Amino acid sequence: MLKKILEPIKGFSGNSIHSGIKFKNPDLSVIYSEFPCIAAGSFTKNLTIAAPVVITKSKMDNPIHALIVNSGNANAATGKQGIIDGNKMCSILADKMNIDSTQVLVSSTGVIGVHLPMDKIEIGINDAIQDLSQENFKKIPKAIMTTDTFEKYGSITFKIGSEEIIVNGMAKGSGMIHPNMATMLSFLTSNINISKEMMQKALSEVVEDTFNMISVDGDTSTNDMVILLSNQTAKNPIITSEDETYLLFKASLYEILEFLSIEIARDGEGATKLLKVNLINAKSKLDARVLAKSVITSSLVKSAFFGEDANWGRILSALGASGASMVPEKVDLSFESKFGVIELMKKGEPMQFSEKIAKQILSDSEITIHINMNDGDFSSKSWGCDLTYDYVKINADYRS
Repeated sequence: MLKKILEPIKGFSGNSIHSGIKFKNPDLSVIYSEFPCIAAGSFTKNLTIAAPVVITKSKMDNPIHALIVNSGNANAATGKQGIIDGNKMCSILADKMNIDSTQVLVSSTGVIGVHLPMDKIEIGINDAIQDLSQENFKKIPKAIMTTDTFEKYGSITFKIGSEEIIVNGMAKGSGMIHPNMATMLSFLTSNINISKEMMQKALSEVVEDTFNMISVDGDTSTNDMVILLSNQTAKNPIITSEDETYLLFKASLYEILEFLSIEIARDGEGATKLLKVNLINAKSKLDARVLAKSVITSSLVKSAFFGEDANWGRILSALGASGASMVPEKVDLSFESKFGVIELMKKGEPMQFSEKIAKQILSDSEITIHINMNDGDFSSKSWGCDLTYDYVKINADYRS
């Protein structure tokens, strides 16, 4: 069951503090595991890749004890100095925790093109590790926020035999959200006893159907990173193949990453509406993903929802421009919110509908776009938000 908490996991602790990277809010966090962890990850495909992504990717095969995260500064487009600073963050933490720097991962988010204030960070790391605890671990979702308006975290527990398995997840993201990983970060911790290969397989596949199916503004960040750490302290038989226990773990991982994906979409910069696309009966899985994502990324579609205008032709246009297989004459289309459902197209034919009812349905803060391609057996979901005046205001003034 998914809960809006972070469950304590044996061996894991953490803390967050204000180091001075930001003007006043928490901006530096440490996640620590007493026991070595296996790591799985998914990273940005933006070719302007941030220094912490380069560093962390190089360590993913190592046993991992810690992750250090800063917000307020992305350490991206910072040249050779960015790599030096990212590695220094790892080595400072490693020295103080009496571990090797190869066992420390690093992540950053914030303004691009500005060097890290390493004097403040070094003092901050020392302050953060003074009070590592399971209770202070709960502070981290707030500390990784940038333009986010609320914290995004949750926990899911399930049983393998009599053994309780826990997966904690947290994320940040509000703008520059159009992940192709797999500015968006997500960190997950678990106790599950699983091989590194199977954990990576599960994460990679789940990311494709969750984080990679959200879009706020169509911009892929330089710093996108999802990290899953397990210290394998659960006593379940180790998972080494795609058996029932693997499928249970994968389903649970999907549930928490879907939740975090929706929370990111809901908190899109300046957003007033969460938009969900539920697309079914596409010709292939790839077609389903491409079609669903094409709708959620369309600026014209997003603007229409902000204006509460049932301009559904924009959706059909986005589908047709996606490059995926589709037959317009087969498409069914409807909108749904807590105020009801309105059918707009049936087998390619426009339906008569009440503009007044449509306006009421679109006035809700959460709207589902139902699309039936009637062309196959594959489905996909995507999540996003409307495009508002405030999005422009936020990003026009981002550095100031």
